Amino acid sequence: MRVEILCTGDEILTGKTVNTNYSHISRRLVDVGLGVHWGTTVGDDRESLLLAFRQAGERADAVIVNGGLGPTVDDLSQEVAAQAAGVELVLSDYWMKRMEESYARRGRVMPPNNKKQAMLPANAEFIDNPIGTACGFAVTIGKARFYFTPGVPREMRRMIDEQVIPRLLALGGIKGVSKLKRFHTFGIGESRADQMLGDIEAFKDGGGIKLGFQAHYPQLETKLAVRGEDESDLAARLAPIEAEVRRRLGNFIIAEDHETLEGVILAKLGERGLTLAVAETFTGGNIASRIAPLPGSETIFRKGVISRNGSIGAGDLLKESGASVALSVAVQLDEGPDRPEFGATIDVGVADAAGIVTRRARLLGGRDWVRIGATELGLDCLRRHLLGLPVDERIDFERR
Repeated sequence: MRVEILCTGDEILTGKTVNTNYSHISRRLVDVGLGVHWGTTVGDDRESLLLAFRQAGERADAVIVNGGLGPTVDDLSQEVAAQAAGVELVLSDYWMKRMEESYARRGRVMPPNNKKQAMLPANAEFIDNPIGTACGFAVTIGKARFYFTPGVPREMRRMIDEQVIPRLLALGGIKGVSKLKRFHTFGIGESRADQMLGDIEAFKDGGGIKLGFQAHYPQLETKLAVRGEDESDLAARLAPIEAEVRRRLGNFIIAEDHETLEGVILAKLGERGLTLAVAETFTGGNIASRIAPLPGSETIFRKGVISRNGSIGAGDLLKESGASVALSVAVQLDEGPDRPEFGATIDVGVADAAGIVTRRARLLGGRDWVRIGATELGLDCLRRHLLGLPVDERIDFERR
């Protein structure tokens, strides 16, 4: 099935807003076995939108339109969709009531211009938006089925998963269920991971599993995509492959699926009834900002210290803060210009009641590259220490 993603908005077209919505929609489609054949970006212009809708309707089987469902004059998706489909715009009494009730629950009166969001092409299929006022809908334009979603990321993501993807699978006659298993690693690059896992699809016949990688420094995401008849079939196919991936990637796995490195750390601290203090230089509070905002951190994160020059050692921080565990990360930049062949020396210390463990690493790259790498290295050393793993295991990004 040929799928197109069509994003609207002047802010997207001109680059003022980075189009993360497109990347999310595309990844989710690939996750469930649906390819993306075209990606189009169109500004807030009626003629341009109309032309884009008609062209997409001739070449694609399904089109996901993102954006243009708001209450303002530059939100044109409903109007242009109706024109392209050759129908009138009609008021959805149901959605109008939903919006009025939503405003009433918040003690507010709905502004008159929100009525625009309840105007849908005649005979459009309603696509629910459980957390916003932008009404999703589907219409047929040319040869393609169009699915309209809001530009607000959290609304779009819910609708893609709960509303749009099931409709696309049904449209394409794709049966069964699918799953994407994800492993997040730190310390190995994409080439090394490919060497470690390149033959995993054939391991024990593979079970029809597809292997993929997505690098976003300093982490690497390893993905196993599989489709099966039902959930039990998926589990049976994935179980031996998952176990083998864990065995091969070993200590470099920092989290799985929707987990994060900082979430794993906070959970382990909570399980053991421990508190944490952090001292960092040059990383500018990046380590503390990864942990402190998490739910449950209020009783665990004791203190964060940011210093420009010099650093507080993990041992001194442990005594001064009264925390159970102290993490210190100090960065000594090379002298010279900000060039890729320069870098920094990273000193990490983790202290608790049993003593202090230290780790020194040399990372190459510019200032931003070093800052990101030092943040991840510090967090990973803390994770390893809490899990009883070796803190000094060499990583691919390290240079002697």
